[in-house]
Amino acid sequence: MSKWSKKLVELGIELPEVAKPVAAYVPAVKSGKMVFTSGQLPTVNGELIAKGHVGQEVTPETANACARQCALNALAAINSVVDLDQIEQIVKVTGFVSVAPDFVTHSAVMNGASDLLLEIFGDAGKHARTSIGVSSLPLGAPVEVELVVRLKG
Repeated sequence: MSKWSKKLVELGIELPEVAKPVAAYVPAVKSGKMVFTSGQLPTVNGELIAKGHVGQEVTPETANACARQCALNALAAINSVVDLDQIEQIVKVTGFVSVAPDFVTHSAVMNGASDLLLEIFGDAGKHARTSIGVSSLPLGAPVEVELVVRLKG
């Protein structure tokens, strides 16, 4: 068992099944030493764990948990095209947060994804990040996350 797989076991984290695309795209694409994920929604067993706008129907705490689940789903998407243990660095996290008009703490929501990546990958999990507030997301999801990772070798 390699480094990242061992860390997941130590943390008691099991990668979910790869989420089925809801349109005409694939969950992840490898290009050279990089893997790019499609936006991942906060689904468990094909169902959203929350719906609505953060700051209205969804609390910031629930949205933070949604961002964490999105990151787990993104790791599963990566693992579907390369072994997770091939990851050298989490390069970029982009998060979209469906928000009420007066909601301004997008970064606190996205910490759910970032904290998970740092927990698993340590220094290799340090990444650039963008958090964007939007008026809606697919299927009514409160959060959507995409990752870019660099592979070893």
